[in-house]
Amino acid sequence: MKKILVLVDDLYEDLELWYPKIRLEEAGFHVIVAGPDAKSLYKGKHGYPCQSDIAFKDIRVPEYQGVIIPGGYAPDRMRRYQEVLDAVHAFDHAKKLVGFICHAGWVPSSAKILKGRKITSFSAIKDDMENAGAHWVDEPVVVDQNLVSSRKPADLPLFLKAILQFLKA
Repeated sequence: MKKILVLVDDLYEDLELWYPKIRLEEAGFHVIVAGPDAKSLYKGKHGYPCQSDIAFKDIRVPEYQGVIIPGGYAPDRMRRYQEVLDAVHAFDHAKKLVGFICHAGWVPSSAKILKGRKITSFSAIKDDMENAGAHWVDEPVVVDQNLVSSRKPADLPLFLKAILQFLKA
């Protein structure tokens, strides 16, 4: 079965986790949610809960076709876990999908995979992305090899269309 990893921590942007999770499940993917702890509840910015399936420490990159990183304030928390940074770096190294939206660009930035890459994000972190060496553009979705990035919840339809195209789903 085709598997995709979605990362979660408290204060994730609700739509940016649930829309990709549901669309990928509709496309036949088995979506596994990883958080700081396994089987724990994490609340979104708007209060919607999400239970993790596994802990960050249990991520096994070869099992997945890619990773989706939702935005919100959670990415600032996620990037403090070396396991997350190692996993995102490994997904990129293997040329597997690394999808990120809004503030989620903080995670690939901290994983040091953005240098020389064309990406987008929420405009408030443009400087962070450029300081990480990325070529930042203000577009609804940007695909640079295996990186798929978007700016905000309104971009989700185009974000998922690009992700599903990359995954050939």
